[in-house]
Amino acid sequence: MVTRHAEQKALLGDPRLSADFAQPGFPSPVAPQSVGDHKTDMSFVGMDDPEHARLRRMVSGVFTMKRIEAMRPLVQRITDDFIDTMLAGPKPADLVQSFALPIPSLVISELLGVPYEDHEFFQTNSKTIVSSHATAAARHAAHTHLAEYLDDLVERKSSEPGEDLLSQLAGRVEDGELTRGQAATMGVLLLLGGHETTANMITLGTLLLLEHPDQLATIRDTDNPRVIANAVEELLRYLSIVHLGRRRTALEDIEVAGQTIKAGDGVILLSELANRDPDVFIEPDTLDITRDARSHLAFGAGTHHCVGQPLARMELQVIYPTLFRRIPTLRTAVDVAEVPFKYDAVIYGVHELPVTW
Repeated sequence: MVTRHAEQKALLGDPRLSADFAQPGFPSPVAPQSVGDHKTDMSFVGMDDPEHARLRRMVSGVFTMKRIEAMRPLVQRITDDFIDTMLAGPKPADLVQSFALPIPSLVISELLGVPYEDHEFFQTNSKTIVSSHATAAARHAAHTHLAEYLDDLVERKSSEPGEDLLSQLAGRVEDGELTRGQAATMGVLLLLGGHETTANMITLGTLLLLEHPDQLATIRDTDNPRVIANAVEELLRYLSIVHLGRRRTALEDIEVAGQTIKAGDGVILLSELANRDPDVFIEPDTLDITRDARSHLAFGAGTHHCVGQPLARMELQVIYPTLFRRIPTLRTAVDVAEVPFKYDAVIYGVHELPVTW
């Protein structure tokens, strides 16, 4: 188990650590799969180079800064639309279901070419996949449902291509670079990662800022995009919603911090602790949106750093200030002690957050 920032950053970039789920000794955060092909369940996330790099390159072009910035007006319109709907609806409202979950779901649907009207289907199955309480059979079934759904979409995109990522993957299937199953599994990874993580960050970040009204006011009142971007980095550092660590297996003996990680050992790198390392962040348990938090490891590091991080950052930069400007009297409708936190999920967050204004 690796806790400090420096050692984690070095190890996440070390090719002697394998991300392959099928490696003997891999420290899985959940019970081993009793059914299904565990190795391919999460596509290139559970692979090593060169295959990891080959598959990752097929989707990374969609997440360039230029392309993501071009989506900012769309995300702004979507955010405003959901705020309009929430304001016109009953109070209190559940921020998760009325705001935090649908926005990234709609955005990733647009990017991938997934019909948003199917959001309840993919949200329900995604929730099962990230649940730490679900059985191996239930997780496999949920993954199979999503994979079959994405497989059908990829087939449809082959004959009716659009400008979306699934159409690009369908083209690679036609060219023989991918199987349709591989394309579908990549779609599952991006669909799940593109909405589940961001939704939890939106809700947790909102709750945290409501408890720090001075810092909330700074985000609400500033016209400086750098201030907003810096605040988002600090929220990512402070919250670090991946709470089970990044998992690897040592392929060779590795000397680190005076210790020997032996070949075959499972390695758990706890980014939530690295992001509270006092050698890197002064008073790390204090939220300070003015600090330079860009060295955080919320998105990992090395070749396996989160491919969708530019999208997540941009969405959060739009959503937080818009929410607080549009609803300046926003507040929680229950005591924080009554909020049901996701202690039962791989991705930390809250199941619901009643708010009023």
